[in-house]
Amino acid sequence: MFSHGADSAHNASAGGVGVSAGGLTLPARFMWPHGGKSVFVTGNFTRWSEHAPMSPVEGCPTVFQAVFQLPPGIYQYKFCVDGEWKHDEGQTTTTGEYGVVNTLYLTRGFDHINNVVSPSTPGSMDVDSENFQRNVSVSDGALQDGSPRISEAAIQISRCRVAEYLNAHTGYDLLPDSGKVIALDINLPVKQSFHILHEQGIPVAPLWDTYRGQFVGLLSPLDFILILRELETHGSNLTEEQLETHTISAWKEAKRQTYGRNDGQWRSNQHLVQATPYESLRDIAMKILQTGVSTVPIIYSSTSDGSFPQLLHLASLSGILKCICRYFKNSTGSLPILNQPVCTIPLGTWIPRIGEPNGHPLAKLRHNSSLSSALTLLVQAGVSSIPIVDENDSLIDTYSRSDITALAKDKVYTHIRLDEMTVQQALQLGQDANSPFGLFNGQRCQMCLRSDSLLKVMERLANPGVRRVFIVEAGSKRVEGIVSLSDIFKFLLS
Repeated sequence: MFSHGADSAHNASAGGVGVSAGGLTLPARFMWPHGGKSVFVTGNFTRWSEHAPMSPVEGCPTVFQAVFQLPPGIYQYKFCVDGEWKHDEGQTTTTGEYGVVNTLYLTRGFDHINNVVSPSTPGSMDVDSENFQRNVSVSDGALQDGSPRISEAAIQISRCRVAEYLNAHTGYDLLPDSGKVIALDINLPVKQSFHILHEQGIPVAPLWDTYRGQFVGLLSPLDFILILRELETHGSNLTEEQLETHTISAWKEAKRQTYGRNDGQWRSNQHLVQATPYESLRDIAMKILQTGVSTVPIIYSSTSDGSFPQLLHLASLSGILKCICRYFKNSTGSLPILNQPVCTIPLGTWIPRIGEPNGHPLAKLRHNSSLSSALTLLVQAGVSSIPIVDENDSLIDTYSRSDITALAKDKVYTHIRLDEMTVQQALQLGQDANSPFGLFNGQRCQMCLRSDSLLKVMERLANPGVRRVFIVEAGSKRVEGIVSLSDIFKFLLS
């Protein structure tokens, strides 16, 4: 069986696959991220005659690795998985004497190479952390700007470790040391609840049914968007005066009858999506992703039948992401993808470059677009916010669902027409609000460059009220892509 360490380097050099620079050898890590029970690697560095056993990465049983000391050079290799010869389609390949094989170009220059797997990752041998700068599966090809794509092995390792963390922590970890949670009685008039949310600077509130003694739903910006559109297009069905007596309960029932027949995202759920403080963070995140809601109330009851419920917190993906960032920030080596440029990771929505196939178009607005068109776009696109750009597609602002509550100021909604008010005018209403939801350090637009690390993007998204980060071109601020909270979690939990 092929041996490790100095013998490996000697055999590789003798095989003539690389020219040793004064006896220089470099650590090279071979990765197989696709599972199996028994995995071996062989290549021209073993003269294709010996099979080196690969060890599963601790905590990631589907990821196997083996590390060798090799002289700089070009290597071809292949995997034997449970007795079957395979190559990794996610790594660089070529056609050689043994069919399709993976290739590795091992160079002595490290400055331009990203270390996508931590040197401390457990394996079959110890590796000098200063010298370990190369993973054989760094990329599965290069992006148009030359950036290498993140390897499948690094992605799988990161997903495993995030899953371990989320499974080991519960809803209790989301509870702040102090704070308030506001709930609305379902029999409150819609108009009054609209003003409460605006005055309190919050976008979402759980709904309490006193008769049933239960939390039965959520009132969100989407409700107010649909209500205002109803007022605009079907004034005879729901007039402003009726909002004085029209209760939340009546609106929810009308919404269920109007939108509940559709199979789309506005279909009403029969029960409130909620969580207990004992549920794992992973289960809570999955509830949010699977139901398409933005917030899940964490409710505690000391009785088995769920009576006398206590509202503890409103869980969101941003709160869970904040926990992830806080936990891994000082140990980014254990999460290989954190320091990678966001453009090298397969997540988000991007404007296709020249020669690339058309992807999903990005919804954008001009500052002089009508508020009516903005609300329609928010509903139809099913997104939380839309970038506002100038004639050069440079980012100048953003309009979010939660901005709708600014229309409650001075009862603006009672004397304006949505198709006559511009997006810019609507945003100006909320500029001097006491608690403008979604603002962070005075910045409405959370921006990053495509070269910024995934950690930076995640930290921006972990701030309260931020649902999307806009990826812009340096200098021009031209929008190149968007990464949302749901993008991050779908990627990490897939």
